[in-house]
Amino acid sequence: MESGSITFAFFLIFSGAAVLASVALYTRQPILIAYIALGALIGPYGLGYVTDLNLLSDIAHFGIIFLLFLLGLDMQPQALIATMKKASWVAIFSSLAFFSIGYSVAWAFNFAHTEAIIIGAAMMLSSTIIGIKLLPTTVLHHRHMGEMMIGLLLIQDVIAIFVLLVLLSGDLGQFDYMILGKTVIALPIFIGISVLVVKYILLKLIKAFDRFHEYIFLLAIGWCLGMAEAAHLVGLSAEIGAFIAGISLATSPISQYIAINLKPLRDFFLVLFFFSLGARFDLSLLIDILLPAIVLATLILIFKPIIYYGLLRNVSERKPLAWDIGFRLGQISEFSLLIAYVAAGASLIGTEASHLIQATAIITFIVSSYIVIFNCMTPIAVSDRLRRD
Repeated sequence: MESGSITFAFFLIFSGAAVLASVALYTRQPILIAYIALGALIGPYGLGYVTDLNLLSDIAHFGIIFLLFLLGLDMQPQALIATMKKASWVAIFSSLAFFSIGYSVAWAFNFAHTEAIIIGAAMMLSSTIIGIKLLPTTVLHHRHMGEMMIGLLLIQDVIAIFVLLVLLSGDLGQFDYMILGKTVIALPIFIGISVLVVKYILLKLIKAFDRFHEYIFLLAIGWCLGMAEAAHLVGLSAEIGAFIAGISLATSPISQYIAINLKPLRDFFLVLFFFSLGARFDLSLLIDILLPAIVLATLILIFKPIIYYGLLRNVSERKPLAWDIGFRLGQISEFSLLIAYVAAGASLIGTEASHLIQATAIITFIVSSYIVIFNCMTPIAVSDRLRRD
């Protein structure tokens, strides 16, 4: 995508996505698969019509930020705190189990020790985008299952931040504990400041000018992106900043109006995210990592639901809920892709290890989407019985 051709690139992406999405819906396939397939088809390793993936990835990152902001708007702080106390043990023990699976498979296929550690770390996480995009907003976000899923994903986000801090130090053995300490101290201060700003500034502005819908829209976007950037500056992730921005507004009576009006904007950026996921993958390297990727993805898809089920049952969750959460979180994460990119950029892993993580992400994203769409309530289910918005 050369300078001045971003309009042409967007034309290809969204027109192509519309065509493939139509085919997917007529053939009763998950619509997310169409976006990934389009990226592989017209990206730099396919026909080469769209090549500036760094720009698209930066733009697509907004989709994740808005997704977390909308999640926060749908949550009540008291319920989330209570749920996270229970979810913390599940998240920690499940992460250790998934790390062991990733490390063992990487070691069995003769990857270096450092590469095996990073591959294991990438397997610990589940996808916020897949898990939440396929979760019915009005049906489940206010139920216990939605609260438990979000609690698990938020704790995993903290784990992902820790892993990225280690990788960004440039050496697994030279971690900067000052950075970690700064992050741990910054989180409660950040939350406190956001609550005060909402209480004494934002809510007063909303009350004064709530009849001007355009102003409320701009205020919400500014608050979301401002908190995301502030979180990044203090060592947290932009995603956590956006979530805190949303949950601090959740008690406002206008929160649902904001959530409804931002959904189209979120979906616009998420199309770009899944497109860039398919476009980033170098198909020419697939033959070198195909077998370990299939083995690793198969183990993740089998054992993630089972491990989540066992741990959730151990904290007294009902059987149907435990299985439902297990299948919805039965893939690896977009943070796993970020771990692969950062580790490869720091020369901690080679190209094959990076592509193993990427291939495993794509396989688990696709298969997990099929499992959820054909068996669970979701906004894009192919069955009318399961379709819930």
